[in-house]
Amino acid sequence: GWTLRGLAPGAESVAAHSYGVAVAAMMLADEVQARGVSVDVERLLRVALMHDWAEARLGDMPRTGSAYFGADDRRLAERSAFDDIVRELGASLKTKYSELHEDYEQRGSLEARLVKAADIIDLLVQVLAFERAGARGLDEFWEGVAEREFNLDGVAGEVFGEALQSLRNARREIK
Repeated sequence: GWTLRGLAPGAESVAAHSYGVAVAAMMLADEVQARGVSVDVERLLRVALMHDWAEARLGDMPRTGSAYFGADDRRLAERSAFDDIVRELGASLKTKYSELHEDYEQRGSLEARLVKAADIIDLLVQVLAFERAGARGLDEFWEGVAEREFNLDGVAGEVFGEALQSLRNARREIK
């Protein structure tokens, strides 16, 4: 998606993004736990590390792709790519990883929802870095966050909201 915004091809790899998501998820989980809510950090980190495995096969499909392919077809393609990746694993690992992937896709657990929040945080950290380097025309990424439903309430919602506000404040400093 970055290339469509005029940034150099390869501006961010799937590996770099997955690492950023894992770090952001860990930090969110640590703060949520510090405020008294239990989080399965091992599960959270596993989900974070594998949340975009399908992109290793498909590449990063920009949001505009869903407008042409449809969200259902996009999800089907991502599921097929994920299934191809885990196909050669033993039954136990295949089942384990498929369950974690499904949890992430459905946002079924607090851990999966925190990883989705971390996915957005890492995206905005990257956008902020590009804007600090002089890139413009990336407003849609900031605006798109308001449209999303994260299903994070209570302490987790507060922590995520604070992280988003911190990023917005950092952006105001460069505008």
